[in-house]
Amino acid sequence: MERAASRAGRKAEDITLIAVSKMHPAERIRELYKAGLRHFGENRVQEWELKRSTLADLDATWHLIGHLQSNKVARALQAFQTIDSVDSIALAKRIERAKKDFNTEATEHTEKDEKNVAREMGLRVLLEVRLDPAAAKSGVRDEELPRLVEAVLQLRHLDVRGLMGIPPYVEDTEKVRPFFRHLRELRDTLRSRFGSEILPVLSMGMSHDFEVAIEEGATEIRVGTALFGERNKV
Repeated sequence: MERAASRAGRKAEDITLIAVSKMHPAERIRELYKAGLRHFGENRVQEWELKRSTLADLDATWHLIGHLQSNKVARALQAFQTIDSVDSIALAKRIERAKKDFNTEATEHTEKDEKNVAREMGLRVLLEVRLDPAAAKSGVRDEELPRLVEAVLQLRHLDVRGLMGIPPYVEDTEKVRPFFRHLRELRDTLRSRFGSEILPVLSMGMSHDFEVAIEEGATEIRVGTALFGERNKV
């Protein structure tokens, strides 16, 4: 991270490292927490729910980075501080309604304190853009992105912070560079339309290509294999 940031004239401390802990046991997450990591990403609500009880003492930020099914939105709000994979207006509105209900229930049953104030703030979300044209991939298409941004900016219980994207996997990371650059350029175009202060976060880059992503402007990288090793096969 330091080398890549230096090449781009940036500081490594301005880039958040998210440890992708999907399919890895809770004890491995605790080991990396002890090593200094504070951000962790899970793909599935149900998998994180199974690990969560044994890690409740960790002061970490838990990211949902996988596709969120609409019937699991309420559960996701209980388990994650940030949902990094919003890809439709319908899903955003579903999260908005659930977040509103969550805030109301929390304030009715508990005293006002710092944690409750945090609950009442907008839920941090990222918008997932489809960088890989494969039909099976999730993410909003380029042409639909401005409409999604405009809609989410109107939802008072959501705090849209940026864009997330996953390019096609190729061994030659230089071939991935145009996809990262494209995501940054999409963000810059949206800023010219909606305001220069919006969407400060660019979540892009994984174990094999995060250096190129940093060079192209990533503010968050999602790294699994390089930290945890190969995942258990299921």
